[in-house]
Amino acid sequence: MTSTPSLLFDAPGPRAKRRARLWSLATGVAILLAVTLAVHQFSSHGQLATDKWQPFGTWPVWRFLLNGAWYSLLAALGSAAIAAPFGLLLAIGRMSSRRPVRWIAGTYVEVMRTVPVLLLIYLTLFALPKYGLNLPLYWKLVAPLSLSVAASTAEIFRAGLVSLDRGQREAGAALGLSRSQTLRIILLPQALRRVIPSLISQAVGLIKDTSLGYIVSYYELLYSGQVYATYSHLLIQTYIVVAALYLVVNAILSKLGRVIQQRDGRPRRGNSAAATQPAESPSDTVPAG
Repeated sequence: MTSTPSLLFDAPGPRAKRRARLWSLATGVAILLAVTLAVHQFSSHGQLATDKWQPFGTWPVWRFLLNGAWYSLLAALGSAAIAAPFGLLLAIGRMSSRRPVRWIAGTYVEVMRTVPVLLLIYLTLFALPKYGLNLPLYWKLVAPLSLSVAASTAEIFRAGLVSLDRGQREAGAALGLSRSQTLRIILLPQALRRVIPSLISQAVGLIKDTSLGYIVSYYELLYSGQVYATYSHLLIQTYIVVAALYLVVNAILSKLGRVIQQRDGRPRRGNSAAATQPAESPSDTVPAG
């Protein structure tokens, strides 16, 4: 059975795999040397002294930082809940048979992919209140993140739809389904299943983007770290702990994406016959009813 990633790019050959292993080894050695040098510098300047790390062995400090991590997750979940359905509509719009719909959806995606999220946050923070629209603190972060992430999410959904065989659409027509029914019943479930790992990778980036909440004084993980560092004067130690928390959360999401991708690549009963059929070239347009 052909795995999902092979539909999007060619599988690497032996030479490419060897180069990848060499680059991975070289990168690992470079990172190890950098970490060793950083630890040596911290130690020589007294940053690894026990008294500087002792506060992070107490529950009140961890509760304060974990509260920030929780609010980061809330902002990421809120942004994803808006960006995912909006991005799906944009993907369908970009592949619609109606030219005005394609133009509007395509223009939005291309513009939002080039506009920095930071600029959108500044517009939400300073421009909208001048016109009488002063959003709550939570939405000053979530709204611009949602608008920006929806554009990249739309491209993920569109890639999933394009990767489907033309025969899927022809099967829907043979069953007497309308174009919208074919899209809803046949195409979208398969496309969504294929892009789940990419969506999880998108979620990893979204959690990191919530760190921009410090601009609007939203109480997320980085902002809570800034507050505690200012209070305790333990700048380096606090930011190392904050970075570790980001690393743990993103590592869990990345592992989840790999597990889902591996499960998606396993042969399933009832699909072995379909897997042996030659794939036709995908259509570039998905009809929208």
